[in-house]
Parts: sequence; C-alpha cells; structure tokens
Amino acid sequence: MRETKMVESEIMSLLTAVQAKKMSVEEAVLRLSTLSFVDLGFAKVDHDRAIRLGFPEVIYCEGKTPVQIERIAGEVLEGAETLLATRADQDAYEAVRRVAPDASYREEARVVTVDRRPEKIKVGSVVIACAGTADLPVAEEAASTAKLMGARITRLVDVGVAGIHRLLAFREELQGARAIVAVAGMDGVLPSVIGGLVSAPVIAVPTSVGYGASLGGLAALLTMLNSCAPGVAVVNIDNGFGAGYLAATINSLGEERNREAYAKK
Repeated sequence: MRETKMVESEIMSLLTAVQAKKMSVEEAVLRLSTLSFVDLGFAKVDHDRAIRLGFPEVIYCEGKTPVQIERIAGEVLEGAETLLATRADQDAYEAVRRVAPDASYREEARVVTVDRRPEKIKVGSVVIACAGTADLPVAEEAASTAKLMGARITRLVDVGVAGIHRLLAFREELQGARAIVAVAGMDGVLPSVIGGLVSAPVIAVPTSVGYGASLGGLAALLTMLNSCAPGVAVVNIDNGFGAGYLAATINSLGEERNREAYAKK
C-alpha cells in the first residue's frame, strides 16, 4: 500500500503562521519537511530527507529482499534525481534496474547508483586514502558515496605506513583537501599519520582486514579512537558509506563558505 502521511492540521497551522508573519518561509519549509513519508507497508520512504539533510534517503540492501529493494528504489526515485544503495550484490542491482535501467553498479564498492541530474558538477576536494589493496572495497564505498554527493574525489591507494614514502609522495594532494577519509585495517595507524600532516578533518575508517589478533577490525578501531593526532574522527568498522557521507558534507560546507566570501567581494 502506498500511502502518503501528512498531518493537514499541522500544515494549516504552519501556513497560517507564515501568513501572519509569525514564522519565516524558510522555517515553515523546514517544518514541512518532517511531516510526510510514503508507507509501503514494510518501509516508510522519507521523501523530504533531501530538504533536511541535503541528500535523499539511502537504501541499505543487506537484509532486504530484491522485491523490497525494487519498491523502495522506485519510490525514492519518484522524488529524487539520485539514488544510492549500499551493500548491494548482483541481485540487488538487478532489482534496482527493474525500476531504473540507467542504474550503475560498482561491484568492488558494493554500491548501486542512479544520477539523473542534468549537470554533474563536482566541487571541492575529498581525498580517499587507502592503506592497503585489501581495504579497497570500503574505500570505494566511501568514494562512491562522496562522489554522488557532488564532491571531487582523489584516490590514494596502497599508501599504508609500512612504506610511508608512498604516502608522503602525495603530501600536496593531502594538504589541498577539504576532508580526508583514511581507510585502514590491521594496526590502523594511517589516520594518525595523516592527521599529523594536514589541517583538514580526517575521517578514520577501520576495516575488518587483518590476522587473528586484529579481531575483525576491533584493533584498528581502538587505535583510531586513541589517536594522538588532532582533527581525527572515527566511524564504525567497514563503514565507508558513513565516512564518505561525512566527508562530502564537510566539503559542501566549504563550498558554501567560498560562495559567500565571493559574493561579498
């Protein structure tokens, strides 16, 4: 069942307040964005999330059936030009393609994307630094997320501290970034090293890559949480999506400040 939920009395109250100049138009739009969703029975699709957060609702595919993914994807695309589905396998991709033949699948990142925006302008600079080749799936999830959110991406692959000269060779790229995602398993030291080189915020992503004592990424997580470098924040184990989303948000804020500064000249 597709049913849009919106409380009419609340909408009337908001419009009345705007008419009486007791509330700004901007505040009313923000309040309205919290009032509606579409009920599919097994999921409630939040069409107005882009208004509140700047990006549409994202589909986490694990635990969902292909039919559920298909219906959620179709509903999201009713009100959005972009779609991101994470932790997707081939079945999830085919499910999205049934409602969006223009969908793309990045198997390594396990993400499905749809981008129907007429202009695909990338701004700013987000660096995705990956310690080892085995960490690439998580790094690519972060890169795919940030890219769809409008960030210009630079990938630094296999720059772990076991050969630190490989990282230092890209010092210019690191120092020019607005936000950096540092992805590492095993000892998880990469974010701390980067944090000591740059002024931009560093988003650390521990991965589950490593031998037995790495405890499925717990060792890397604890290392990152105990980083002595300032400006390092940590997301959950293997959470490339969360890191990419946060990096893109920081990047877009920087772009807004640049536009404001330019407008004042």
